[in-house]
Amino acid sequence: MSLLNKEVQNQVRQALAAMAAPVRLLMFTQGRGGTLECDFCAETRQRVEEVADATLAEAYRIDKIPALAILADGPVPKDYGIRMYGIPSGYEFGTLLEDILMVSRGDPQLSPKTLDALKRLTEPVHIQVYVAPTCLYCLRAVRLAHKLAMASDLVTANMVEATEFPHLANRYHVYGVPRTVINEMIHIEGAVPEGAWVPKLMTVMDADTMSKLREDWQAHLN
Repeated sequence: MSLLNKEVQNQVRQALAAMAAPVRLLMFTQGRGGTLECDFCAETRQRVEEVADATLAEAYRIDKIPALAILADGPVPKDYGIRMYGIPSGYEFGTLLEDILMVSRGDPQLSPKTLDALKRLTEPVHIQVYVAPTCLYCLRAVRLAHKLAMASDLVTANMVEATEFPHLANRYHVYGVPRTVINEMIHIEGAVPEGAWVPKLMTVMDADTMSKLREDWQAHLN
């Protein structure tokens, strides 16, 4: 039985009609059907299959399941480091659709100042956004993290459904959502605007680069 009713299916078709190029979804799970699949693996797989064909792969640095990797399709698929861990339900189903459209267009739609700052990154940045399906602000936080990942090869961004990974929620003290963790050390509470992200990303840089970026960004804000 379909997870999406006909009205929602039509809305999805209309939304994805704006795609500019093919997008590949890779889903990672333990097995298809039976008792081997993790909690929500089967439902996640079915939800993805109702949007597009799901393809399984083995080597995309996936460390938990269920997981989705969203890539630009082609002879050599482009991996932007965009990941969704846990079922993309509730508002996060909207995130999945927005991610598909963004990747198909090849444009993260970030401000020129943010793009310039991302070009100066010299160290890898790993972003985890802990969410719940009923949280509207989580959608905004994940979308911005995924935009940053698309814009920089040094940035990877994960949506993590907190209730499906309680050991991680406990590890990172997720008492409310969205909660964003950057490089295991930096934490952001709530859905902050794009401009507030750049100073956080600066903290992974060396001192001289951080100082210059702060000056440039402060001038931009003023």
